[in-house]
Amino acid sequence: MKVAITSTGNTLDSKVDERFGRCTYFVVYDTETKSVEFIPNPNKEAENGAGPASVQLVASRNAEKIVSGEFGMKIKSLVDSLKIQMIVVKDQNKTIADVIEMLNH
Repeated sequence: MKVAITSTGNTLDSKVDERFGRCTYFVVYDTETKSVEFIPNPNKEAENGAGPASVQLVASRNAEKIVSGEFGMKIKSLVDSLKIQMIVVKDQNKTIADVIEMLNH
């Protein structure tokens, strides 16, 4: 299963980005192959529509779950329609490695 994680940077030590649509990077983690892909978010500086555009980006990578600090109101129905699960991480000190560890257990 592929999981998209919002990230402040492009290393496993980077923190989970609080913003979904305007995060700095998306990390696509495959729980079966254990592969990790860092994708710069092209929607970070978008005037508007960053959330829906970011949903399309992670959906194009076949993500079944999204992990982020928070999600905007506009994307909930879109994510639901694509049958992607949203997971909110409240701990602002969680790193990408922490989330991957959590997903593996």
